[in-house]
Amino acid sequence: MRLLVVGNGMAGCRFVQEVLDRTDRFEITVVGDEPGGAYNRILLSNVLAGATRPEHTTIASEAWYAERGVKLQTGVAVVAIDRAARTVALEDGSSLPYDHLVLATGSTAFVPPIPGLVRPDGSFLPGAALFRTQADCAAIAGWAGPARRAVVVGAGVLGLEAARALAGRGLAVTVVQREDRLMERQLDAAAGRVLDWTLRRLGIEVVAGASVSAVHGDEHLTGVTLTDGSAVDAELMVLCCGVRPRADLGRSAGLTVGAGIVVDDRMATSDPSITAIGECAEHRGRLYGLVAPVWEQARVAAAVLADPAAPVRYAGSTMVTRLKAAGIELAAMGDDSPRVERDDDGDGDGTEFVTFVDRTRGVYQKLVVRDGRLIGAILLGDTRNAGTVTQLFERGAALPLDRSALLMVRRNAPAATTTSPTALPARATICQCNGVTKGAITAAWQAGAHTVEEIAARTRATTGCGTCADTVCGLVDWLAQADTPAPPA
Repeated sequence: MRLLVVGNGMAGCRFVQEVLDRTDRFEITVVGDEPGGAYNRILLSNVLAGATRPEHTTIASEAWYAERGVKLQTGVAVVAIDRAARTVALEDGSSLPYDHLVLATGSTAFVPPIPGLVRPDGSFLPGAALFRTQADCAAIAGWAGPARRAVVVGAGVLGLEAARALAGRGLAVTVVQREDRLMERQLDAAAGRVLDWTLRRLGIEVVAGASVSAVHGDEHLTGVTLTDGSAVDAELMVLCCGVRPRADLGRSAGLTVGAGIVVDDRMATSDPSITAIGECAEHRGRLYGLVAPVWEQARVAAAVLADPAAPVRYAGSTMVTRLKAAGIELAAMGDDSPRVERDDDGDGDGTEFVTFVDRTRGVYQKLVVRDGRLIGAILLGDTRNAGTVTQLFERGAALPLDRSALLMVRRNAPAATTTSPTALPARATICQCNGVTKGAITAAWQAGAHTVEEIAARTRATTGCGTCADTVCGLVDWLAQADTPAPPA
């Protein structure tokens, strides 16, 4: 059976891995419009910051595909789907047949219509770049070398990670945010103010409630003008203005498309021979851009294709956002609830708000509780209890009566009760992106995986956003100590 995967990003590659783990009955072909193997896009901010080498972002090399009998065709885009003939047309004029088609086309960066940004040939003015691909990352790093000042447009997760990475390279950085607060999708106003203070303390200027109205420069960017009338001299501008699902292939093929390609609980589109996963897919009216939901969709789609009778379904995912930037710790979870402000007249709908603020340390913590269960949280500046809070949120478990114990790490408490991963139960999820529990990591250790790299190879822990790496390292150290025989008396 010919299985054709369009998209060699994190969703498409994980889908192929999941299929190969289950069956060998498919003849798999993968088509990607970027050259080379698959890589972890989430780690690009670490590459820009100099914390990760580009080659260490690789998920699956071209050799990896070849060794497993998967045909990989990269550097070429699919431009059309012929559902009747079950073929896809490529931009080079060739075509590929399929029995089942998987669309993992991801999303594309939104480019605001700014005068002076785009040259007559359609390219950006040198010095201006998106932050989406390895090529984008390399271009930004190259321009950052001689630059003195940078402007980052957009204050979401990607924009703030880019800003912190550039500041770490010694550039003066200005973040321009159209909304009136930072990370408006995850934070309430109070948290946004604390984050603003934290960024300024790190040397990053923030301009909220404004956008770029013009880009200046002839052969290279020299600065920008903002809608508030101010001007910023800069040799580098990074656009992080959000993304849009790449649903055009599905739309032109006549599939049901809303904001994205509409799928059911088995990740099937309106054509049963076509599946869609990842950022291009719309499930129950929702789009997902975080790695954990995307990989869960890949797992479900692979399980369904490997065994159509399998009772596996995708019911949607909880939203847990982590910010990976030196000097900024943030975990936010829930859909709209963390951004809800407490009304002056109290909690008439039964919602409790538990907050702790220490602005001098850049700490803002908030729990949103309903019917004794956590429905949202913001942990900014101190995320030592993020693992416990995330567990309670994802399971919908009843909270302790003393809610404050989930926020404030008491100085006199034994370290293992708060910060040590060894105190977590075996069922506790260590790697949120891949759903890897402490028990799974322990089992991998017992099976012979005795380094973080070996644990990652067996369980995939740390291979998503990477924020669990310290916890996994701590577990590895603890397991090593537990296996070390005591010295003779």
